[in-house]
Amino acid sequence: MGYLLVRTSEAGPARILEILSRPGTVALVGRSLGLAAVVTGLCLLIGITLAALVTRTAMPGRRTLAVLAPLPLAIPSYVAAFAWVAAAPWARGFLGATIVLTACTYPYVYLPVVAAMRSVDPAQEEVSRSLGRSAWRTFWTVTARQVWPAAASGGLLVALYTLSDFGAVSILQYDVFTRVIHTSYTATFDRTPAAVLSTLLVVITVVIAVGERWTRRPVEQTRVGAGVARRAEPHPLGALGPVAAGAVVAVLLVALAFPVASLLYWFSTGLSAGIDTERLLTSTGTTLFLAVLGAVATMALAVPIGVLVARHRSRSSAVVETATWAGHALPGIVVALALVFFGVRVAQPIYQRTPLLLIAYAVLFLPAGVGAVRGAVAMSSPRIEEVARSLGSSPLAVLRRVTIPLAAPGIAAGTALVMLTIMKELPATLLLRPTGANTLATSLWTQTGVAAYAAAAPYALTLVLLAVLPTLWLMRAQGRFTATEDL
Repeated sequence: MGYLLVRTSEAGPARILEILSRPGTVALVGRSLGLAAVVTGLCLLIGITLAALVTRTAMPGRRTLAVLAPLPLAIPSYVAAFAWVAAAPWARGFLGATIVLTACTYPYVYLPVVAAMRSVDPAQEEVSRSLGRSAWRTFWTVTARQVWPAAASGGLLVALYTLSDFGAVSILQYDVFTRVIHTSYTATFDRTPAAVLSTLLVVITVVIAVGERWTRRPVEQTRVGAGVARRAEPHPLGALGPVAAGAVVAVLLVALAFPVASLLYWFSTGLSAGIDTERLLTSTGTTLFLAVLGAVATMALAVPIGVLVARHRSRSSAVVETATWAGHALPGIVVALALVFFGVRVAQPIYQRTPLLLIAYAVLFLPAGVGAVRGAVAMSSPRIEEVARSLGSSPLAVLRRVTIPLAAPGIAAGTALVMLTIMKELPATLLLRPTGANTLATSLWTQTGVAAYAAAAPYALTLVLLAVLPTLWLMRAQGRFTATEDL
């Protein structure tokens, strides 16, 4: 933020006003906000629906759906965009960007909502049904209200991801903030317009974050405790079964099967030229190493912030939460350039070393962890912690023995989200990675930059396979938590 303010203030008020008042800037704001609104709305619809089908219905194959639904997170948006452009040239502009970004980001809503739904006490739904409400009305008036904080956090992540995405909109040739900022940084020596537009993007992010918090302010969702809730009995879908199955198949075809099929095509095309196995294995190891370290560092910050925001609602905690979202909204290239400036001028010993890259990951992806932790902590009643305090436990002991165990599904979901996002992060990794280090994302981008799509396919396919690891970890953590509930 300091970097942006310095770069912007150098222009002077007259120049800043001239840039902001350009017709192109006004149109840019409209295109960016329009794309973010449409993608977020579609992701909320898809994510909540899929989570409900997995946790609340007897739909055949729901366990398989639980595994497949999060996997589009592992497909970089620029890879999905290339798959669509190569197969359907009409998928450029707003329509293509909407399809690609929705397919790649709906898991940001699905994962935290699944974790929240597993924590909702089904007794409340049963009481609603016993009072004459239909299953549909019960879901929207009881269940959905309780998981709304998790859904809203996921929706906010989707909106900010859409505003900060660069790869997909560039390939699909749709001018939004990130594409114009990147062009201004690289195509001209005058970087003032890029700094002014980046600052405007941060302001828009703050407004969106405040609006998201306002939407969940009237909602209070707590439960008696982990030892009381039972596992919800799945409801048969009846005549809606084929419709639901068709919708699920359509989503998975668009979000997963189509890009994977495209990658397999390019992989088979490039087999004759051979695969650089040594570079592939090295890139895979580096990706896993940075993803684990980045997730640990980010969640170490996210847990206390998430607990603070959920348990101590005040103006200061609201400022802290909003600040985490502002960093996430910045384009990765802006964060990377700011940290390059910081590393060269202030922190030379860690410049182009792992610690500076981990700082960039924390800046960019902290909201993924904070949102998941906040939603999970909010699901448990603060009265449980008050009882523990009354029995003589210290605040730290209550946090360790009560708050964090109850929030375990959310912490696991946040860790999985951070790991998946780090695996495919590109701009910051390109500029801040240790000298000579290559991740799967940077190796893939190097090949696609010279149109060597067949050579890039192995790296993209490996990224998809790696995504299974945090997904299985998430499911196992949720399974252990559900078993504790049953006891």
